[in-house]
Formats: sequence, C-alpha cells, structure tokens
Amino acid sequence: MKLGKHIFGVGAMTGVSRIFGFVRDMLIARVLGAGRLSDIFLAAFKLPNLFRDLLGEGALSAIFIPMYADSKKDEGFAKNVFSWLALTLLGIALLFEIFMPLVIWILAPGFDAEPGKMETTVVISRIMFVYVIFVCAAAFLSAVLNAFSRFLLAAFMPVLLNIMLIGALLLSSFYAPGTILYIMAGTVVLSGVIQVAVLWHRIRSKHFGLRLVIPRWTPGIKSMLKRLSISIVGSGFYQITIIVGTLVASFQSGAVSWLYYSDRIVQLPFAMIGLAVGTVLMSSISNALADKNMRSVYIQQNSSMRRSLMLLMPCVAGLFVLAEPIIKYLFEYGAWTSASTHAVAMAIMIQVFVLPAMLVSQIYSKTLYASQDVKTPVKTSMVSLGAAAVIYVAAFPLIGYLAIPVGIVISGYLKNYLLGRACRRRGLVRIYGGTLRAITAFGILSAVMGAALWFVPIASIWTLFAAIAIFGVIYLPLAFLINRRIATK
Repeated sequence: MKLGKHIFGVGAMTGVSRIFGFVRDMLIARVLGAGRLSDIFLAAFKLPNLFRDLLGEGALSAIFIPMYADSKKDEGFAKNVFSWLALTLLGIALLFEIFMPLVIWILAPGFDAEPGKMETTVVISRIMFVYVIFVCAAAFLSAVLNAFSRFLLAAFMPVLLNIMLIGALLLSSFYAPGTILYIMAGTVVLSGVIQVAVLWHRIRSKHFGLRLVIPRWTPGIKSMLKRLSISIVGSGFYQITIIVGTLVASFQSGAVSWLYYSDRIVQLPFAMIGLAVGTVLMSSISNALADKNMRSVYIQQNSSMRRSLMLLMPCVAGLFVLAEPIIKYLFEYGAWTSASTHAVAMAIMIQVFVLPAMLVSQIYSKTLYASQDVKTPVKTSMVSLGAAAVIYVAAFPLIGYLAIPVGIVISGYLKNYLLGRACRRRGLVRIYGGTLRAITAFGILSAVMGAALWFVPIASIWTLFAAIAIFGVIYLPLAFLINRRIATK
C-alpha cells in the first residue's frame, strides 16, 4: 500500500468536504444566526451524527475492517453483517421516533425554558432521524471500499450532504416563513439516500457482490458482536460525553451554536490530517502486524507522526492567533453578531491545544485496534471522557460554556497518555529520537511564527488570507528541512 499517496488523497478529499462544510456553516450562520433556530437545527442534527459515529464510522468500522481482511474479503460475511446492520437500524429508528420527546428533553433540557423551542426540536429531530438509516449504511459501504484500498469515493461522500444543504440555504429566501428548518431536515434525509445509492452502485460495479440477505447467526457474527459490544461501550461513552456537553451548554443561550462552530474550526485540520492518517494507517499496520514485521510498524508510526505534526503544529499556532478574525470574516454576516464571534473565538483559543494529543492518539489507537486489542481503547476512553464530563459539570458554574473546551483539552491529553503507555508496555510503539527532536523543532518554529503573526493587523478577509499564505510560505520549507535533517539523525 502506498501510505503517503492514500493519506494525501483522503486528506485532500476531506479538505474539499470541509471547505463545502464551511460554506454551509457560513450560510447557516447568515440565515439562522447563532440563537434559537440554529440551536434547534444543530441539536437535532447531533442525533444522526451520534449514531453514524457509533454504528457506522466508529466501533463497527474499527471491528469490521480487520475481521473482513482476515476472512480474505468473504462476501458472505459482508452480506450478513450488512443485513444485521440494516435490521438494527430499522429498530433503532422506530424506537427513537416514538420516544423522541424524551430523547430531546434528555439531550437539551434547557430548551424547555423557551416557549415552543422544545416542541419544534422534537419535530425536526423526528424528520432528520430517518437519515440515521442511510448514513450508517453509507458508512458501512465506505468501510467495504476502504478494505479494498479504495478510499477516495468514501471520503468524498460528505460533500454531497454539504452541497445539498448549501443549495437549500441559498434558496431560503423563496421559502414560506417558518419552513426553513423543515426544508433543511428533508434535505439531510435526501442526501443520505443519494450517498447510499452512489456507494452501492460503486460496490456492485466492482463485482463485490454485496446485497441484503436474511440475517444468519454465525460464528463470525458472534465473534464480531462480542468485540463490537466491547468497542461500542467506548464509542458510546464518547457520545454520552458529547450529550453531557450539549446538555450543560443548553443552559446558556447560544452556547450550543458557539461550541458547534468552534469545534468545526478546530476539527478542520484534524480531519484533513489526523483522520486521514488513521483511516489509512490501520490497514497498513494490520498487514505489518500479520507479517510480524515490527520494524515496519515502527517506521510507519514515526513517519506518520513526524509528517502529520509538521502540518498540524502551525495550525495550532495559527488558529490560536487568528481565531477572532477567522470567525469574524467567515461568519459575521446577517443574523450573526460580534458577541457571537468573540464567544466562538474564545472557545477555539482553548480547544485548539488538544489537536496534537488527538493526532498522536489516533496513531496509538489504530495500532491497538490493528493488534486486535479492543479493550484498551475502550478503557482509556471511559477514563478520559469521564474526566471530561466531570470538568464540564464542575466548571460550568465558574466559566460557563468554556468549561466544555477546557474539559476537551484535559481529557485529550489524559487519553493520549493512557494509550501511549499501553502501546509501550506491549512493545507496539517505538518513537525514535529523531522524531522527538523534529516534533520539538516544529513546535518551536510554529510558536515563533505565531507570535510574529499576533502583531499583523487583520483588516479584511483578504489580509487574513494573505497572512495565512505568508505564514505557510515561510513555515513549510523550513519544516521540510527540519524533517529531512533532524529526523534522520
């Protein structure tokens, strides 16, 4: 497998998706603002995303891909898993449609303080929850393609959702008053249908033979369910922590939206770099571990860590320094206020420091999953995310919504420490001295350039882009030189 080529391809597609995502968010900010309407939409949208992570791109994919590879790409196994997934999704959708008022009350109890806000959120959530069936199915189809080292189409799928929502928002002036949320919810569901259709056509055209069958209880399904039940606890604990954060933030008007936009900004570099590394690295390390080639494992880990942190460190410095102008020139239009800009920027300036820990944790966790160790990532998730939830609740009375990014940073480094310790104890990771020296140099160079950037006046979106471009033109050649000279010593 050409590791660098695939990482670059997935990262590029993710970047395209996030660019369209930012256009979408700019339009949401312009049309809905950062208050009642956006709180309703984002709270409702959180539910299908939760199940996508839990049953699609999270626990299921991490367990399915190694087992599918071990089965020599057995079509019968894939068909059976897909059929069990479809049956499970239908049952979950039916339960949530029935009990949606209770779910929303648990997720965002603060909404009940505003007349009609809770009721509208329930209706929008019921419409949008249908998307769960399709987005989880699309995530599974993407996992099948990834197992065959076909990453690009799956990475491109989120663009469809963003393009369709952008279209719906651009046409919002033609809608009858009060219908915008309903139009957006329907658009989300339709995008899921199209994603499944495109991926299914791709798989069938490659003669993979995937289709729905009568689910059968087999030893493979039993083994997968056992592993999945362990892994899903960790993924579920993560989702519970998100719910706790949303629940806490819902007691401060606008906070749900502020945290959503800050997280979107912070997650951009991680999605383009960290998630791309994780997506490709697990398959590559799995093959090396199967061959008992630990030298190859270590080389891939160190190379991925150096190259990804080389690109991530300047993002940390740049987002910290430019948080307020970025939000101002991207979102401060229409219903968006300067107060919202400042609130989102403050959250970014805290949360951005978790990025290095998140990236290194990706390498550690994918290594553990590739070694068929499911329990350790779950245990570390439970400890670190439990700590985050405690911080959310304890610090909210003192610093308000900023308790959530503070908790994210502290729990992120705790998780990184626990995962790294587990890998080192089992001999699954070895960080070379040259890698540590290079990462330190990247951090110092980024900090120095960030300090210089602090004094650059940003008066328009064009000076913002110019400052970022100049930062990159100066940083990248120096960083590549560092990676070549220091890392090899």
